[in-house]
Amino acid sequence: MTDSYAVIGNPVEHSLSPQIHSAFAAQTGEDIAYEKLAAPRDAFAPVARRFFAAGGRGLNVTVPFKLDAYEFADRLTERARAAGAVNTLALQQDGAILGDNTDGAGLVADIRENLGWPIAGQRVLMIGAGGAARGALLPLLEQRPARLHIANRTTARAEELVREFRRYGALTGGGFDGLCEPFDLIINASAASLGGELPPLGDALVAVGTHAYDMVYGPEPTPFMVWAARRGAVSADGLGMLVGQAAESFMLWRGVKPDTGPVLQQLRARFEY
Repeated sequence: MTDSYAVIGNPVEHSLSPQIHSAFAAQTGEDIAYEKLAAPRDAFAPVARRFFAAGGRGLNVTVPFKLDAYEFADRLTERARAAGAVNTLALQQDGAILGDNTDGAGLVADIRENLGWPIAGQRVLMIGAGGAARGALLPLLEQRPARLHIANRTTARAEELVREFRRYGALTGGGFDGLCEPFDLIINASAASLGGELPPLGDALVAVGTHAYDMVYGPEPTPFMVWAARRGAVSADGLGMLVGQAAESFMLWRGVKPDTGPVLQQLRARFEY
């Protein structure tokens, strides 16, 4: 019997999730159907409830519903609880709905496995203190970087994240003023690239060997990637993170971890710079 899954969001037409999960299913021999599910912005819970009542087995959750999904879930994984948001819902054997957040795991997998960049023992700078940063912090700190610093335009938001997550590892935070030393890995978790903008970054942040990662992806390098590359850093976008977080969801649903490499290569052909 074919099991039903979907990505729910508003808007959702642009989502690559059906293509990704269909490729995972073909690769692993799993019998699934995967669709796009649009929900009114004020009606996430009713739409999700109907999906599961009709036999649905799992949902990927995209904007603007990750907080709604957090409230909807009957149980939460530790990384979802830490992130305060859910991007994956999974029906359990007892009928409960489990909420997980696979974004950070997808980020770490892309950085370590696809790009081959180290995280353990590295000096890491996280730009931004919103939902994307929050979802990535626990998986990043579990890799034991030498230091992870959060820089945000609103200093108080960065400091708030430090208070919440400092028990997981070496974590500091603040504004952009005073950042005058190089980092080994810089991750742009801000929304600046979505608007074609660049955070207020100084040249001193980049040294020989610095890696720069933007969670955003698209048909051309982001302003952050261009800024980093011009200063000698090796840069990458977040397409591999998208595939990686999907693989974590697939594993949660089906109990098998797909190979992300061929799927990422297939998608990358659409975004060659």
